[in-house]
Amino acid sequence: MISKVTRHGLKSPFAYCMMIRVASKQLEEEDGSRDSPLFDFIESCLRNKHEMVVYEAASAIVNLPGCSAKELAPAVSVLQLFCSSPKAALRYAAVRTLNKVAMKHPSAVTACNLDLENLVTDSNRSIATLAITTLLKTGSESSIDRLMKQISSFMSEISDEFKVVVVQAISALCQKYPRKHAVLMNFLFTMLREEGGFEYKRAIVDCIISIIEENSESKETGLSHLCEFIEDCEFTVLATRILHLLGQEGPKTTNPSKYIRFIYNRVVLEHEEVRAGAVSALAKFGAQNEEMLPSILVLLKRCVMDDDNEVRDRATFYLNVLEQKQKALNAGYILNGLTVSIPGLERALQQYTLEPSEKPFDLKSVPLATAPMAEQRTESTPITAVKQPEKVAATRQEIFQEQLAAVPEFRGLGPLFKSSPEPVALTESETEYVIRCTKHTFTDHMVFQFDCTNTLNDQTLENVTVQMEPTEAYEVLCYVPARSLPYNQPGTCYTLVALPKEDPTAVACTFSCMMKFTVKDCDPTTGETDDEGYEDEYVLEDLEVTVADHIQKVMKLNFEAAWDEVGDEFEKEETFTLSTIKTLEEAVGNIVKFLGMHPCERSDKVPDNKNTHTLLLAGVFRGGHDILVRARLLLLDTVTMQVTARSLEELPVDIILASVG
Repeated sequence: MISKVTRHGLKSPFAYCMMIRVASKQLEEEDGSRDSPLFDFIESCLRNKHEMVVYEAASAIVNLPGCSAKELAPAVSVLQLFCSSPKAALRYAAVRTLNKVAMKHPSAVTACNLDLENLVTDSNRSIATLAITTLLKTGSESSIDRLMKQISSFMSEISDEFKVVVVQAISALCQKYPRKHAVLMNFLFTMLREEGGFEYKRAIVDCIISIIEENSESKETGLSHLCEFIEDCEFTVLATRILHLLGQEGPKTTNPSKYIRFIYNRVVLEHEEVRAGAVSALAKFGAQNEEMLPSILVLLKRCVMDDDNEVRDRATFYLNVLEQKQKALNAGYILNGLTVSIPGLERALQQYTLEPSEKPFDLKSVPLATAPMAEQRTESTPITAVKQPEKVAATRQEIFQEQLAAVPEFRGLGPLFKSSPEPVALTESETEYVIRCTKHTFTDHMVFQFDCTNTLNDQTLENVTVQMEPTEAYEVLCYVPARSLPYNQPGTCYTLVALPKEDPTAVACTFSCMMKFTVKDCDPTTGETDDEGYEDEYVLEDLEVTVADHIQKVMKLNFEAAWDEVGDEFEKEETFTLSTIKTLEEAVGNIVKFLGMHPCERSDKVPDNKNTHTLLLAGVFRGGHDILVRARLLLLDTVTMQVTARSLEELPVDIILASVG
């Protein structure tokens, strides 16, 4: 159809636009190279006499995935011409599209900077805003101050939607030019004091927080700005988030006491959710600063008389913990808190009350909150009294827990510790049998769940099992077969193994896998089998179990406090040379992935031009034992790593050092 169009042409510009869209969709689906006739057709439309067709072609090229700056050049040239068009719609379309290009290929748009600067004074404020934000992405460090002055002249005249675009551009600039953080921070604070809706204010707060996290020099300035903002902040979510940040970062500053007034004002002046957040922030100052502790205790005693249950309970709880003056208690109950899944804790407690037992309730039986969930919680509603719906949706792990508990062979295994985040494919997707494995880790066992699909319509498989041969001292205990696998109907079989006992540090293991089953030929139309069948087998890919399968990620907001809490009774230290790794970034990425632990305090971000770095990792080893790792890295010709591991048990420490070695 497209070759016909290219030979004879079309009369309607709308038809051309339609054909461009068809061609670009086809190119995306085929992952087509730029030598394709489809791409040539789109590029030829850049020379069409209709502006609508020209823009459609330029937009299509810009949005094609994987385009290089060179391939974008013809489209950018056309959009540059549109920037000086007398028609506002064309100028807007051009600058909006160039703004998108600048996100991925700022160098490709640099040639248009002069035209974009002319649009800064455009009578249409939407065009002016997009022009400036595009310039911010493509301009040099020296042009930032001038552009900021131009933006401030009309910020009050544009809608919140465009203000958010400006904030996003400033956020990108902060990462690009860290030395300009003072100028950008002051501009953001001016915007924060002006009128605006929730989304706009949230974008600014997000941007200021990201600057604080990326640039330690800006921390105190940023916290001071945020303190002033919460004095008259009308948005509960933002106020509680800032209070959480103050509790986390304020005690580490040179003069932490200056933030107390702002926090305590929230207890006096705000409604209950913000008051609860302020009480938690105060407790964090008391837990980390002995000089301020007496004053914090006085303030918390006043909060004990609060009208709201949540605020009173928090104040009473924190008072009791702080009065003990024990670092381990402060770390466990104030600075880092519980790492369990809250819905999981609720279900476990409910189950415990339904089945009375003389044994005390064991917190280790509760599923852990995975690190991404913990991060999400601290960022959105970290310390507010969250009103939960009546029924909380079950997590993926809780669903697995119920499924496995229903299998008689797995009833005595105890609580499920961890399930692998993604199933591992043991066959190619085009083969006659498609097998994917999910690894489930318990305290002393592992269950391998094989989800099998039979893609042959003339066969039915019965009594399907996956036989496993381990390279280490794992012991295969039993197989739970999938009774029947008709055509295209998924089925599940399981293999149960016991973890190594003679050498418990040998957790890394490779299993060779073989699917065994009975084949029965069947009628493709009715599915009826017509014989007794025969035994057959099918070789699968090897399956690896790594140290990461035995560790669950948890987030420790205050690593030093957690380190002190665990103590050095079972601390061990070794030094390794990472001979094949040439950069600190690569080393950090590999260590985090290999150990399956959560990097704390943004220690996975390696500063530029540094040849030393410290990586802080936290996790929980199966059985519920905290494991913390401090890895000091030194880059000379290769990377040298000094690993220090701590836990309340010796085994997790030995496993970490044995696996790294």
